[in-house]
Amino acid sequence: MNSAYVRPSGRMFLCRIAVAVLVAALLLCAGAAAGPTTNLTVTKISATGDVISENTVDYLWMQANLPVQGDGVTHYYHQGPVFSDDKEVAWDRNETKNFKDHGAVMGTDIADLCSLVGGAAPGDEIMVRASDGYHVEFPYENVFTPDPRQGPMVVCWYNGEEAETGVRAGVGYPPEDYYSGMRLVFFADASTNAEGKHVYGNWDMHETMPGSAQHFFDLMPSTNGFTAKWVDEVRIYEGGFTGDTSAPVKSLQSEAAETGGAGVPDATPTPAPLVLIAAGLALALVPFGRRR
Repeated sequence: MNSAYVRPSGRMFLCRIAVAVLVAALLLCAGAAAGPTTNLTVTKISATGDVISENTVDYLWMQANLPVQGDGVTHYYHQGPVFSDDKEVAWDRNETKNFKDHGAVMGTDIADLCSLVGGAAPGDEIMVRASDGYHVEFPYENVFTPDPRQGPMVVCWYNGEEAETGVRAGVGYPPEDYYSGMRLVFFADASTNAEGKHVYGNWDMHETMPGSAQHFFDLMPSTNGFTAKWVDEVRIYEGGFTGDTSAPVKSLQSEAAETGGAGVPDATPTPAPLVLIAAGLALALVPFGRRR
């Protein structure tokens, strides 16, 4: 059977272009939704799901009006997974390897941010949420009365010095200069690290965090999973969070970031408008084949 290409009508052709451009625009919006943040919304939610209080501030307001954590010189670290079938080795009690340097960061304690909406009480849970949907939840005690080996949970809006090794975050303020900001980092003391580094290690997590709140990567403990980047929300759930605790994405942290891969900028580029539109138009111009 012979076949021949039939040129689509002018109206059909214009419709295909319109649809392709619309798809490109939607993709652009989706890609632009996640990225460095400068504003943060704090919300207090009742046990019945009602919003009790809400406040939105930017990092400049936080810096000027709330206590500043960090000095822009001291580096703070989390620990990635230590892969081993031996649980003792995996927990790495002596804190020996796979440290994740998050730079000489400065920021605002989550406990101080919670005060903007009336604070929290024992039994409440505090969620930290990133612009791409990744979220982590913590008990009241870990936020408001942290063990020094964990330290304050800080939403970081400034990096004074680049990481010495590993993933780079940018130096300065978000969005252009500190392109991992705003980022959650635990300001642990140096009491459990033989090198005198401020590391929130995997065994520190074992000792300071309830099992339900601990983080694992491929079944291996890893405190680096707490360091959500592009934070834009803090939520207080009265009586605890009852929703889905499985975050939809890993805050765009690659496996390399967890396991100690090559040192590349910790930034996921958003799709370029011209690229998306061109792709959409290309789809529109693909010939419409029809057999007869």
